[in-house]
Amino acid sequence: MFDSMYDGIPPWDIGRPQTEFVNAAKRNEIRKSVLDVGCGTGEHVLYFAGLGYETWGIDSSPNAIRKAKQKAEQRRINAHFRVWDALQLESLGKKFDSVIDSGLFHVFSDEERLEFSRNLSSVVKTGGSYHVLCFSTKEPKDWGGPRRITQKEIRETFKDGWIINYVREARFESNFHRDGGMAWFSYLTKI
Repeated sequence: MFDSMYDGIPPWDIGRPQTEFVNAAKRNEIRKSVLDVGCGTGEHVLYFAGLGYETWGIDSSPNAIRKAKQKAEQRRINAHFRVWDALQLESLGKKFDSVIDSGLFHVFSDEERLEFSRNLSSVVKTGGSYHVLCFSTKEPKDWGGPRRITQKEIRETFKDGWIINYVREARFESNFHRDGGMAWFSYLTKI
């Protein structure tokens, strides 16, 4: 579905990590081994690898993964990238201290969100974290773009097996929005 968007530069590919994830790393909320679900061209994966983390990125787009691998090679950064379905995380066969999600959660249907949360639990270590940046319902509907998520939907999806440390207002930086879209940034811990 998104593969053809990577023939060019999609609006969410800003050539650097989202500020929310950089700040979460500075607060030591993201630790040791990191999986980026829906990694796109790999900016978050490469950022965390540069900090010394073991990093993996998955995306369903072969074009995105190809570009991510090229960036890693050009920058001489060791990172793992795979074409993978985020609704099949269980079959990845690896657990991580932290999982980050920049713009994937808001593309799922109601049913897919529940399936994703079950799969997510299979790859996050107990005590590990999940950080998600997704568009919020505060973003005007006439703007277009992906589905808007309510804070309640986030809390309902992760009510079992997770501690919700916070869900707060944020900005989703893009090439489309000068100041970024209205978003939620959430930090959860697996129990």
